Amino acid sequence: MNKLNIIHRDGKLLADSRKVAKLINTRHSDLLGKIDTYIKHLTNGKFRSLDYFLPSTYEDEKGQERRCFLITKRGCEMIANKLTGEKGVHFTAAYVEKFEEMENYLQNNKPTLTESQAMAAVLRNTADMMDKLPKMEQKFDQKIETIDQKIEAQITLTQYEQMKLRRKVASRVTDFSNDKDERKYLFPELYREIYDRWGVPSYRDVLRKDLKIVMKFIEGWVPKRRDEEKGEIA
Repeated sequence: MNKLNIIHRDGKLLADSRKVAKLINTRHSDLLGKIDTYIKHLTNGKFRSLDYFLPSTYEDEKGQERRCFLITKRGCEMIANKLTGEKGVHFTAAYVEKFEEMENYLQNNKPTLTESQAMAAVLRNTADMMDKLPKMEQKFDQKIETIDQKIEAQITLTQYEQMKLRRKVASRVTDFSNDKDERKYLFPELYREIYDRWGVPSYRDVLRKDLKIVMKFIEGWVPKRRDEEKGEIA
């Protein structure tokens, strides 16, 4: 049984429709068709479809943009309700377990800035604690810095940064070939190496903290065929 990965984006917990399709052993195109139907019914019933399914895209192996959906917990529940037998039980267990796992993680790692700020304010207004304030403020600043670092480590690329990465890829591929047919193979080769090295399903999921090193990797990237021609190990 394939594992379901849950991502945290814009305050929402989401599952990739490609992963869901694998989990329920169906073609991704068939699942997209079913989701389109669910969205139509939701819209007709005056329900907000974005609470269930968020339209998205990804790059396929040929470098072409394909559509997919990011599915909320409600969306997973809707898909599970349409499944029967063992397949339905397995998918329900998988998505419930993974969503709860991510929810617990976020709950246990939630920043407590408001409480810390309130404590600092009280201490500043207490005359007999004035001598302790410098140390308290230092600890508070360190705590905020630690929280900022944790949050930064989970933030993915902005749309502008995604555009910069795509342009960098296009520029590097063009460095090696102006042949349109050859570039069809070079684009997916470069993207695939990025996905494999940084463990992401799409360039959109690259973390902001990794952007500089990813861009540097693209600058030095060489197609495997070029490495082979030089007698080097790809």
